[in-house]
Amino acid sequence: MLEPEQNDTVLNTDADPDNIQVLYLWEEGNIPAKTKFTKDMTGYFDDWDFRPYVTAIPVRKGVTPKGAVVLMAGGAYQFRGNYTDSLPTAAALREYGFQTFIVDYRLSPYTQEEGALDVARAVRFIRKNADVYGIDPDDIAVMGFSAGGIQAGEFLMHYDEDVNGTALDSSYVPDELDQIPAHASADGMIYSFYGRLSVGNMDPDWLSEGDLPPTFYVYGTEDPFYDQFEEQYDVLKNMGIQTSRIVLSGWPHGFGSDGGWVKQYAEWLEEIFKQE
Repeated sequence: MLEPEQNDTVLNTDADPDNIQVLYLWEEGNIPAKTKFTKDMTGYFDDWDFRPYVTAIPVRKGVTPKGAVVLMAGGAYQFRGNYTDSLPTAAALREYGFQTFIVDYRLSPYTQEEGALDVARAVRFIRKNADVYGIDPDDIAVMGFSAGGIQAGEFLMHYDEDVNGTALDSSYVPDELDQIPAHASADGMIYSFYGRLSVGNMDPDWLSEGDLPPTFYVYGTEDPFYDQFEEQYDVLKNMGIQTSRIVLSGWPHGFGSDGGWVKQYAEWLEEIFKQE
């Protein structure tokens, strides 16, 4: 995958709807964080000076976009499996008419909360440039695989709409992009759930705090977290949240875009956006 060139960011660079574009999510020196990641801390997937970024993969020329999807790969917060998770899925969704955006969010030693702000920043950028990308500003979905789904859930639970970086870091200086609500109208949980790493939250009172959007689950029966996926799906459904799912018989954890589920997810998402 490409990396940002020079200091191109979502704030200082115009959106390009015709080409793949890679942009840093934050301005240099103004990244909200509560974790101190220093150069003497080694052994992590990213270097200490890593800056999260978004890769925009637009629809083909001449295609009328149906909306946007923001994707986060899994990797247990130790790495990002873009080549198995988000990249092939984005390529497929692009062919179904969706503008796609892959977020390289912050990993360990950063927290789930800091990664959620990265997701929110990407959503704000897309919403601000909805007209450029040819979409309705409300037709934005987030989705994630395994830890990436947990990251999407953290965003929706605590860091969407008008929440900005000052919620975690009082030294963060909000900019004009923070004036855009980080609103997402759907969530895709691909072998994932709302909660923490390896632990789905089944408390309807806690889940209701997030005003969660329609949610689509995909998981296999041989996944070690299968029972948790099943339980949380039922909890959300009983809460009145619009839910759907694909359960792949005999499939394990971590199948990426395989299994034939992407087409059905794309059709579901198109219907959700029509309801907005």
